Amino acid sequence: MTTSPSHAPYRAPRVPSEAPPAVDGLVSAARRHLRRVAHDLGHPSPPPPPVPPDAPRRWRRLLPHAPGLVLFAVFFPTTVSVLSNQYGVDAKIWGFLAVAQAAPLLMLGHRPLQAWWIILPADVLGALILLREPTASFDVWPWPPPTLLGHLFLLLAVALREPLRTVASVWSVTSVAGLVLHLIAPGRDNGSAVLLSILGAVFAVLGAVIRERGVARQRLVEQESISEAERARRTLLEERTRIARELHDVVAHHMSVITVQADSAPYRVQGLSEEAREEFGAIAASARESLTEMRRLLAVLRSDGTDGERAPQPGLDRVQQLVEATVRAGLPAELSLAADLSELPQAVDLSAYRIVQEALANVVRHAPGARTRVSVTSDGGHLTVLVVNGPAGQAGSPLEVNGTGHGLVGMRERVRLTGGSLDTGPLPDGGYRVAARLPLKHSVS
Repeated sequence: MTTSPSHAPYRAPRVPSEAPPAVDGLVSAARRHLRRVAHDLGHPSPPPPPVPPDAPRRWRRLLPHAPGLVLFAVFFPTTVSVLSNQYGVDAKIWGFLAVAQAAPLLMLGHRPLQAWWIILPADVLGALILLREPTASFDVWPWPPPTLLGHLFLLLAVALREPLRTVASVWSVTSVAGLVLHLIAPGRDNGSAVLLSILGAVFAVLGAVIRERGVARQRLVEQESISEAERARRTLLEERTRIARELHDVVAHHMSVITVQADSAPYRVQGLSEEAREEFGAIAASARESLTEMRRLLAVLRSDGTDGERAPQPGLDRVQQLVEATVRAGLPAELSLAADLSELPQAVDLSAYRIVQEALANVVRHAPGARTRVSVTSDGGHLTVLVVNGPAGQAGSPLEVNGTGHGLVGMRERVRLTGGSLDTGPLPDGGYRVAARLPLKHSVS
C-alpha cells in the first residue's frame, strides 16, 4: 500500500513592508529642502554693478569697499592679539587663522556669501586648534570674541545681499557647526555657541528687513516709472482720439457738401450729357461711402457709453467768449484778434481755438490771477497764436502743482496735425509762453 506524499500548506510570498505615505512625504520634503539649501549656498546672488570709474568723486567709487576695509583693520590685529596673548597659540598658527578669519571680511561689500564659505571653516578649524591649548578660566570657546563679532557682521552682510531662504540656510549651518563643536567638548563650551545663534538670528532678521524695504522701494520706483510712461501714453492716445472725433466733424461737413452738390448738379446745370450725370452720381456715392466709413471709425474711437457732441465745433469766432469767461473766473486777460480771420481752414480754426482754450486753462490751474495776453494774428501764409502770462497774481498755492500733461500734449498733437510748430516754456519773470504757428495752406480742411 502506497501513501501519497502530504502536501504542504500554501503560503503567500512575503512582501517587504512599505513605509507609510506620511513618512515618504517627510523624507521627500527633507530631501527637497536639503537640495534647495545646497543650491542656495552654492549659487550666490550676482554682485551689484560696480560704481562707474568715471564717478565725479573718488570716495564714491571706494564707498562699497569701506565697511570691509574697516572691519579688516579692526579684527585682524584683534584676532592676532587674542590668539597669541590670551590663548597662547603658536605664531605660525595664529598668523594663518587671523588671515583666514579676517581677510575675507574685505569681500563683504560685494560677495558676502563667498566670504562666509571661507570664514566658517576657518572659525571651526580655529575652535578645534584651541582644544589643544590648556583651558583657562577666562577663555571663551568655541567662538572667541573676535570670531563671534566678525561672524555677526558677516551674517548681517549676507542678509543685506542674499534672499531670505539663503540667509536662513547660512544661519542654520552656522548654528549646526556650533552645536557639533559643543557635542565634541561639552565641558569646554561656555555659551558662545548659543550666543552666536541668538545674536546671529537678530542680525539676520535686521538685515533681511532692511533688504526687503530696499527691494520694495526699488520696485515702487520702477512701478512709478512704468505708470508714468503708461499715463503719458494713455494721455497721448486720448488726445489723438479727441482730435480724431473733432476732425470727423470738420471732414464730414465738407463731404456732405460734396454729396449735396454732386446730387443736385444734374438739376442745377442744364445740358449735361449722360456720362456727366453718371460721373456726378459716382462722386455722390463715393462721398456717402466715405461718410459711412468715417462714422464707423468714429464709433470705434468713442469710449463705451459716451455719446458724440451735439454742438458744432468751435472756432476763433468764439475766442472772445472764451476770454470773457476766463476774466469772469478771476483771470485778468486781454485779447488781440486780427480782423481778417474769416476764411480759415476749419482744421486750423478749430486747432487755434483749442490751443487758446488749453493755454488759458493751464494759467488758471498753475498761475491763478496772472495777467494774461492772448494774440491771434495772420500774415496770409501762417496763423500765429500767442498766449503769454506773467507770474501768479494771487497769494497761496496754485490749484495744481503737477499737471497731468493733457494740455501740452493736446497742443503738440493739434500743431502736428496742421503741419505747424509749437514753442512753449517759462519766462524769466516767472510767467509762461505758448506760441503756435499754423500754416494756412496745405493743411487738412
